[in-house]
Amino acid sequence: MKDRKDRVRYKSKKVSKRNRLSVFRSNNHLYVQLIDDTNGITLASSSSLEKSIKDKKLQRKEIAELIGKNIAKKIISKGIDKVAFDRGKYKYHGLIKILAEAARSEGLNF
Repeated sequence: MKDRKDRVRYKSKKVSKRNRLSVFRSNNHLYVQLIDDTNGITLASSSSLEKSIKDKKLQRKEIAELIGKNIAKKIISKGIDKVAFDRGKYKYHGLIKILAEAARSEGLNF
């Protein structure tokens, strides 16, 4: 395995058959999506580019918290409450940690 991203995804797929909550962080934006790996489809997504989030003019940490709560509400409304958190190539701190804790506070289990 080459890098952290490969290790994280390999371990999460090996241990769990849950749907994967994948996070991508660019220099300017955050993207989160719930992926069903067995069918290869995206079930729900949220990002800092959504009009409701973009218009609020918040700090990055506040945006991460808002996205975490938003994606958790979307996932729970679909009847899914258990997911595998895929942080990708990012360490679990900063914006990634804020997003994950906000999703957990809304009732998502991972």
